[in-house]
Amino acid sequence: MSATGPTPSTASPAVAPERSVSVGAVVGLLVLFELMSGFLQGGITPLLPDIGHELGIPDAELTWVISAQLLAAAVSVPVFGRLGDLHGHRRVLRVALVCVTVGALLTALAPATPVLLLGRVLLGPLAALLPLEIALVRDRLPVDQARSAIARLVGALALGTLLGGVVMGAVNEATGDVRTTLLVPAVLAAVCVPVSFLRIPESARTAGGRLDWPGAVLLSLTMVSLLSGVSAAKDGGRLSGTVLGRLLLAVVLGAVWVLTERRTKQPLVDVRALADRGAAPFFVGAVAFGVVYFGSLSPDATFLAADPGRAGYGFGLSALEISLVALPAAVAAVVTSSLTARIAGRLGYVPALVLAFALIGTGFLVTAVLHAEVWQLVAARALAGLGTGVALGALPTVIAEGSDPSRTGVTTALYNNAKTLGGAVAGGVIVSLLASSARRGPGDGTPAESGYVTVWLLCAVIAFGAAAASAVARRAGHDRCDRRR
Repeated sequence: MSATGPTPSTASPAVAPERSVSVGAVVGLLVLFELMSGFLQGGITPLLPDIGHELGIPDAELTWVISAQLLAAAVSVPVFGRLGDLHGHRRVLRVALVCVTVGALLTALAPATPVLLLGRVLLGPLAALLPLEIALVRDRLPVDQARSAIARLVGALALGTLLGGVVMGAVNEATGDVRTTLLVPAVLAAVCVPVSFLRIPESARTAGGRLDWPGAVLLSLTMVSLLSGVSAAKDGGRLSGTVLGRLLLAVVLGAVWVLTERRTKQPLVDVRALADRGAAPFFVGAVAFGVVYFGSLSPDATFLAADPGRAGYGFGLSALEISLVALPAAVAAVVTSSLTARIAGRLGYVPALVLAFALIGTGFLVTAVLHAEVWQLVAARALAGLGTGVALGALPTVIAEGSDPSRTGVTTALYNNAKTLGGAVAGGVIVSLLASSARRGPGDGTPAESGYVTVWLLCAVIAFGAAAASAVARRAGHDRCDRRR
């Protein structure tokens, strides 16, 4: 994805008066959008068991509710970002908000699973809101004000995520109707659409060129083929012709996409940045983080909500109780994310990242061994949350600092894509693991406890592997960010 916005020195002098009038209003309005974004992202997880009951979706399949949005986000972020560069970030931000509103309404009112998944796909541009807002404030505000605005936007997103789970759980507890509960974020998204037509200025300049449509189509087809292959493993066996055929198609499409992007003058995704040896090992970490973070959301919720009398495990928790169980981990992540600079100041960014992945892996390992009591899950998740916050703060920094300085914007954008793609693929793998452990009785399909343990152990192995990869990368000399502190 191309760099967004001109440097302050290239902005037209004519925009200065608009800046002085609109700075406070612009940042305040964009903060509202990020609160809404976090609310939507944080509010869906505790509701997954109730959504499954409402639409008859087995627990093992609920991960697709998360994965569908992640799949769309992986394509939406570069596409909407490039469209913002070409046609103005404010204009594309409005389009993204409309898509999110429609997606939220479809999710709330869906009469069947296909409509629900369509709604989740239309929520994909939710992930593009923050990059568009960052590009807009960088273009319209002086450097110091832009940095402050970006920090406020990220903080609003984190706060919205915290509030989303608790408030949505409380609304569901009060109404007893998951559809009414899902209408709450839909209404918030709808309110944001007319707000976006208020005092937000447009980008001062737009880039030349065009959108890389072949790259967008090939990336979409690659992801669909990959996830359909992983999904088919639960029905046809992991080595069946259907599974291997779809995975092979994904590999071929992915190779064609890479070749196309390398030969395109203005690619959707600058894959050449992935070959930078200073940043490449940390892209592996970004994928791993996406797997363990996004991939664990649905299994954790369904395990907590499972009826112990019927399933033999779980606690039968409501949506509100699930959100409260997850709250300490979320708070821990927010705190350590805000303290990343201080932690890295003592340890170095790469050692801090190694520690973060080690904490995440330990949290999942403890969960796999100890999950008979709610307090055990709370403690293990809080431990993982400490690492999650540091990883969120350190990963973009080590990727940006470890890359060629001329490609910082591109590599930072690729970090978001790598994290999202990891989460989307993890969803398909986890569906396969849980479904293959499910009981085969009529009308059942409830995953066995061993299926959840397998998922947690897999996440632990991936997190420890990411820690090891980061440590090896540092020993190999990829610690430029530590030398630049």
